[in-house]
Amino acid sequence: MILANLLIGTMWVALTAYVLLGGADFGAGWWALLTGRSRYGSRQRELIDHSIGPVWEANHVWLIFVIVLCWSGFPAVFASVSSTMYIPLTLVALGIIARGSAFAFRKASTATAQRHAYGSVFALSSVLTPFFLGTVAGGIASGRASLGIAQGDIITSWINPTSMLGGVLAVAAAAYLAAVYLCADAVREGADDLATAFRAKALVTAAVTGVVALAGIAVLHADAPVLYRGLIGPGLPIIIVSVVTGVASLALLLIRRYVACRVAAALAVTALLWGWAVAQYPLVLLPDTTIRMAAANPSVLLAALISSAVGAVLLVPSLLWMFVLFQRSPRRSRT
Repeated sequence: MILANLLIGTMWVALTAYVLLGGADFGAGWWALLTGRSRYGSRQRELIDHSIGPVWEANHVWLIFVIVLCWSGFPAVFASVSSTMYIPLTLVALGIIARGSAFAFRKASTATAQRHAYGSVFALSSVLTPFFLGTVAGGIASGRASLGIAQGDIITSWINPTSMLGGVLAVAAAAYLAAVYLCADAVREGADDLATAFRAKALVTAAVTGVVALAGIAVLHADAPVLYRGLIGPGLPIIIVSVVTGVASLALLLIRRYVACRVAAALAVTALLWGWAVAQYPLVLLPDTTIRMAAANPSVLLAALISSAVGAVLLVPSLLWMFVLFQRSPRRSRT
């Protein structure tokens, strides 16, 4: 049981990294969709491209890591979810491929029409991909992916009130994170007017996200009662942390403390994700599949944990070094 808890905890850490980094990456695509074709819009797209350029493909490492660990450590859960929700999962895979291809081809294109076409594909896939990921999360959280091959309905498992809530919240959270991150990037690049523009986008997105989250309480109460009871029970302290840090990020945004705002916004999203985990613990699939029941052989769990530890020694310092280099100011980089 300890090994199983450690492995699922490792999966959740990786999932958190994907939400914070990949989510902001997707959110940047959302803002690219809304920038327009004016010169001012072009400057915003240039900032977005510059900000996500070094990391946009690296973020998917975390999603691949989660999939591999789930497949190895909890094969029954992997088979149950993938066989029931293969439609949204396939759309996610297609969205990731389309997004990456369009981003690369747009860089190589010289014709204006081609650049606009690739830019549109990049932006649309940046919105649809997190939406479908959110629908999968909503289906799992509301108990529509039962243990067993294709035990859930292939349509209603991801088209239901909780899944729609999950999809909209995923897009909104990604857009908010991206706007907050881009504020600091704009200041670092000396573009204070762009920082002001993304600050306004972040404030509006925060208001919309708050309204959706409040409406989501009624949705979960009616459509996902087990999760709702967990969120107002064991998960409540963590949800309160999410609310407090979310409000703090807004306050920091208002006084233009963009770096501190990044930390607060990331904590708010992290607490929301871990609040779900605590609310559902020790179940991995509703109504009654526990972590112990779904876990693989202890020798497999141990091998997966050792492999993860070795990989973390190699991967984490490399990523941190990349972020340090990338977050340096242009003037400091030149010196």
